This record gives sequence, C-alpha cells and structure tokens, in this order.
Amino acid sequence: MATRQQQRRQPRQQQQQRQDGNTKITEKRKPVFVKVEDLTPGTSGHTLIVKVLESNSVLQKGRAASQQLRQTRISECLVGDDTATILFTARNDQVDLMKPGTTVILRNAKIDMFKGSMRLAVDKWGRTEITEPANFEVKEDNNLSLVEYELVTIAEE
Repeated sequence: MATRQQQRRQPRQQQQQRQDGNTKITEKRKPVFVKVEDLTPGTSGHTLIVKVLESNSVLQKGRAASQQLRQTRISECLVGDDTATILFTARNDQVDLMKPGTTVILRNAKIDMFKGSMRLAVDKWGRTEITEPANFEVKEDNNLSLVEYELVTIAEE
C-alpha cells in the first residue's frame, strides 16, 4: 500500500487505473497549435510555435532575503509567426531560452493584460522548449501588443 505522498507523485493516469481496477490506457491529446493572430485577451491554454525576434531584460533582482527564494529575472521578448507578433514575458529559466533567432514551442500559454495591451506568458503549468528552426517568415508589421484594449461595462436596462 502506497503512502498518501507517494500517491500524489504518481501520474494521474496510473491513479485512475488503480481506482477503476481495469488496465485501460488513456492516450494523450495531440496539441492544437494556434497562430499569434488568433490570440485574444483573457484566454489561456494556447500552444504556439514562434520565433524570437528580440529580447530585452526588464528586471533582475539580486540575491533573495532567504535561501528558499531564488532571484527573479524578467525579460520582454518580441516573438511571432507568419501571421503576427506579440510581446512574451519570460521569467527566470525562460530568459535563458529566449535568444533572438531561436524557434520556441510555448505550451499552455496564456494572455495577460498589462497597461491595456496583451502580453503572452507561460506560468508554472506551461512549458517553454526550443525546437528546430522554423521555415516561416515572421510578419513584423502586425504587433498585437501595440493594440490597446479597454474594459467596458455595459449597463443592462
């Protein structure tokens, strides 16, 4: 009998098999890749293949007060595909991956709003990984981060 902590570590798929009692294997879903042009405010769960055009370091805090907290690094990177570009907020280890000219797969990305404009981000539930160079030309004249959005409340009559 496994302890409660060991049960948490086991993949959810194995836990379901043990609870059901049968050996049915559930297959992973294939990712649905979206284009940058299709991103809208307040959405999440996007999987994209983008090229990094430029990367600018925004924040780099030094040593943290306690040893458990690590230093914080934030970088704003202009990424895009053949439809549009958008600013990507890279945090900590993601900063090292986002070098200009590299092609990156962003899994479970979300849209954050910052000062009325869209920013793409990958939090702890997502993944950023380098892939082989893509064969598309980035459309740089359509930057979605330059579009300002305003939250409007509609009064019902």
